[in-house]
Amino acid sequence: MDRLLITIDGPSGAGKTTVSRLLAKRLGYTCVDTGALYRAVALAALWEKCAADDDGKLAEICRRLALRFEDTPKGLRLYMNEVEITENIRTPEISMLASAVSARPVVREHLLEVQRQMGKNGGAVFEGRDMGTVVFPEADVKFYLDAARKTRELRRYGELVVRLGRTKISLAEVGQAERKRDENDSGRSLAPLKPAHDAIRIDSTSLEIGQVVDLMLRHIAALMK
Repeated sequence: MDRLLITIDGPSGAGKTTVSRLLAKRLGYTCVDTGALYRAVALAALWEKCAADDDGKLAEICRRLALRFEDTPKGLRLYMNEVEITENIRTPEISMLASAVSARPVVREHLLEVQRQMGKNGGAVFEGRDMGTVVFPEADVKFYLDAARKTRELRRYGELVVRLGRTKISLAEVGQAERKRDENDSGRSLAPLKPAHDAIRIDSTSLEIGQVVDLMLRHIAALMK
């Protein structure tokens, strides 16, 4: 099989990150969590006390960022200027700030080129919110992964508890934050969250992760015949 460029878009809690990693592993491809790139910019902005709408300072921050992923026995790790930030970017505060900075043209333009360079040789699975619509409109295979809102909120809450050991944040607070983020991402004028017109849509509400990956592999095989 040719080294394909595959995109997986969808809202938070649909299972994109886990599915993307497993799909990439099954195919022997690289997995790129593009949402993590925006979170990295958000983290840098937070550390430098930069407002989410300060385009001048955001542009300066982007110019100084060197971002890279490293596949390790512990999973995919993200480094910013050689400092590992994998866990730092997974807090509710960074989630909301990432949603805000991702709406700024200066940030999207910078990361657009970063992502396209990462995917220029194919053999990669890119997951995010506008991979199939904006970043890689000519991708070989496009998926849009979704799930019922309540399911997504429960998954996101479980992820926070496992990843961060956070027990003080409530499910209601997570749900409120996720709904706000969905509204921000879907309602923005620049690269809104939506399925590509030719995306294969998958509802993961009642599916296990392995079932989603198997379904995607069947779609890929069928398209490549």
